[in-house]
Amino acid sequence: MEQTWEIVNSLADRLDAHFDRGDELRWTVQALKLQEEAGEVAEAVIGALGANPRKGFSHDWDDVRKETCDVALSALVMLARMGGDPRRFFDEHLRSVAARDTNGITPA
Repeated sequence: MEQTWEIVNSLADRLDAHFDRGDELRWTVQALKLQEEAGEVAEAVIGALGANPRKGFSHDWDDVRKETCDVALSALVMLARMGGDPRRFFDEHLRSVAARDTNGITPA
């Protein structure tokens, strides 16, 4: 979806304009953001299961879905911030994973 990558690239550009450090430091901070978002998925799952006796059922499964979307978006933004052609890189990697997981059958 073309609009997805326009949004991802726009977010990456805005973050890079705000944080004008070297590439590796920007990528490191984005990796930490990705990890933070993954932690929020874990928190939402715990809340959806009511597994924290102090908080009870603090989340539902839609919250888990939203947090999972934040992880995916943060990962795509990181890829975009690393330069090159993130869409091409992601598409090639996706095809590679699909081929590996379908015993060599690559989707059209």
